[in-house]
Amino acid sequence: MTVPKDNILILTALESELPATDAPAGVQVRYCGIGKVNAARAATEAILTLKPSLLINFGTAGKVRPTLAGLLEVSSVLQRDMMAMPLSPRGVTPLAGPDEVPRLASGHPGVLCGTGDSFVTATDPWLLEQEVDVVDMELFAIARTCQFYGVPWRAFKFITDDANEASANDWADNVHLGAELFWRHLHALRNAQ
Repeated sequence: MTVPKDNILILTALESELPATDAPAGVQVRYCGIGKVNAARAATEAILTLKPSLLINFGTAGKVRPTLAGLLEVSSVLQRDMMAMPLSPRGVTPLAGPDEVPRLASGHPGVLCGTGDSFVTATDPWLLEQEVDVVDMELFAIARTCQFYGVPWRAFKFITDDANEASANDWADNVHLGAELFWRHLHALRNAQ
């Protein structure tokens, strides 16, 4: 799927991650706040009112795989904090309907993101077992909302920290550094058609 020139919605948690003043024509930016509940609410509202042809989530992420850096596209996402054992394995919503799958795919190559309502500050063996590359706090809810409403989605994450005990300080120092990279990448994607 190519990136359309118009009616693109960028959904990001905070203005400090991506100032809307730099958005090109045909691109709207909305802020959802931190966490899956805020992300699901904002994605639903935006899809129903703005009717985007593509929803892109841009945000920051901690890296689980040490070799990663910079701006990365997400190929798929799972819930790292859905822990309803023994009703279902970790990462799987228990008693879910047939359209709910534990991993949601964007249809584009990239990294695996684990979404949860916690700020990761320590090694989690489950993330390593699942081969999660990066962690965030919104994408699964956004992707699930897009899937429900039939809206194509893509996601780009800027690595701010190593998902360790120094992550809070590292995130605060680096949160603003990915915006310029993202806008340049989006411009290149739109002009590559």
